[in-house]
Amino acid sequence: MNVWTLRATLLLTLTTGIAGWNVQPNSYALAQAPTNNVVAVVNADPITRDQLAKEVVLRHGEEVLDEMVNRYLIVQACKAKGIQITGQDVQDEVIRIAKKFGLTTESYLQLLQEERDFSPQQYSKDVVWPMLSLRALVADEVKVTQEERDKAFLSQFGPSVKCRMIMVADRVKAEQLRSMAEKAPEQFGELAMRHSEDETSASVHGLIPPIRQYTGDADFEAIAFNLKENEISKVYPLGDQWVVLQCVRHLPETPPAPHARPMIMQQISDRIVDEKVRVSASKLFAKLQADANVVKVLGDEAKTKEYPGVAAIVNGQKMTVAQVAAECIERHGTAVLDGEVNRKLLTQALGKSNIKVESADLKAEVERAAVSFGYVDADGKADVDSWMQAMLADADQSAQELYIRDAVWPSVALKKLVDGQFSVTQEDLRKGFEANYGVRCEVLAVVLGDQRTAQKVWDMARANPTDSFFGELASQYSIEPMSQSNNGRVPPLARHNGQETLEREAFKLKPGGVEAMSGIISTGADRWVILRCVGFTEPVVTDFEAVREELTRDLYEKKQRLAMANKMDELKEAAQVDNFLEVQAQMGKIRQTSATAPISR
Repeated sequence: MNVWTLRATLLLTLTTGIAGWNVQPNSYALAQAPTNNVVAVVNADPITRDQLAKEVVLRHGEEVLDEMVNRYLIVQACKAKGIQITGQDVQDEVIRIAKKFGLTTESYLQLLQEERDFSPQQYSKDVVWPMLSLRALVADEVKVTQEERDKAFLSQFGPSVKCRMIMVADRVKAEQLRSMAEKAPEQFGELAMRHSEDETSASVHGLIPPIRQYTGDADFEAIAFNLKENEISKVYPLGDQWVVLQCVRHLPETPPAPHARPMIMQQISDRIVDEKVRVSASKLFAKLQADANVVKVLGDEAKTKEYPGVAAIVNGQKMTVAQVAAECIERHGTAVLDGEVNRKLLTQALGKSNIKVESADLKAEVERAAVSFGYVDADGKADVDSWMQAMLADADQSAQELYIRDAVWPSVALKKLVDGQFSVTQEDLRKGFEANYGVRCEVLAVVLGDQRTAQKVWDMARANPTDSFFGELASQYSIEPMSQSNNGRVPPLARHNGQETLEREAFKLKPGGVEAMSGIISTGADRWVILRCVGFTEPVVTDFEAVREELTRDLYEKKQRLAMANKMDELKEAAQVDNFLEVQAQMGKIRQTSATAPISR
């Protein structure tokens, strides 16, 4: 696994670090071995660090090891060239990038923590340091010319062409549509809406973002810039599609203010450098990997016996399983520990109720899942092997065991714990039948974001109570994309499908005239809806007995899932859980915030 491939976007767009953290290359190859310290206590039952280490390595060990190996290769390359990335280098990068995004360093670090779940230290070690190192290693290859800057400036601020587009997969169809558009250019938007296979642009009559120079396909750009207003282009291949353009108008350049130009040119240079670094570093990294002598031990049973306690040997240097475990805990420990706490709660609940989960139960659950997703053999029996291969990216024995442990066992345990605590009643069947097979109300809808506008639209609709006028109001005022782009049309409303307020109001309406329109319906979250009934569908099924068995099964599974979720919540609420790893993580966040606070001043 290539660390550059995995993190390229982050490396080039999001960089930060820790003030005062001294980045020494050799420090990346060192880690503390896990101990028997308790990381959590669940109702007086402890979970040790060694237990957590075993679980987290099972799930993330190989991925983390790959990144550790790749990081080590960068370390060795830096040593060979005498390159050292210091804590000051990392801190300077923090300040530069934070300013680039208009954020203080403290705000930027907080954003990374909240959005990416990266602690400042982890981010510095796993992202910033490799990025700075690779940038230094390929610095001699990265030069930005004035021509490149000028082209990038033109692509951002130069003239552009506003166009409509028709995109289809078949060339013959594209030529036919072009011919139709040539005869009636004013109908191009209608043709795009009806025939274009690009749904985003079709919904707005073919309009696409303005086409600019030096942003991609030069021939495509030339076609657009050579068109006159309302002129239709030739059919052009774009990827595996065929497109026809119509020029709406040429847009003039939009140069920035003179005082902003130096900053913009610097941003453009940085962006070009980043792209060149990405390409050069990718090539360099591929060479480092190709030249390296790496023996991966983790996950290989034979090599594990030969090299006990070793995860990998990189150019003669051993990386231990303990080092990998420590890094796994740092990155994934909190999430894996949550799963182990839940497993402990379920195990305790099973014990109190004198319930056992047998291997036969697990097998039956896997077979049930396979059948429910249509994986059956010629005899109609569960095709477990095909199911496993389809569901798991790596369907080897270890992946299957983890699937059984993390997904199947908890599901079986919860099903046994809630068995007999719910049932499907006749009222459930009645509502389920109406929801799935009953009459649906076909409506037009206008969704508004404030009550004043809703009242205005309602008054206009009331004064002209026709479907067509209501549709025009929807296209003009609705803030919900589907109703706005489809003249108010939305999927038909069925009973008992979770939209109680809308359903109740819809089924009071009668098609045609004033009685077809609802009042202003508040649905919460600053949304007001006006409905207009245009008719009712016929029932999908009228014979209840014909679908009773299937309906009963579906409702039972829905009730079972709800009962299982409630049971898990109940166990969590009643438990006494001391999660020391989470406390340590929170303390770490506080320390990092304190350490980085001076940077933003």
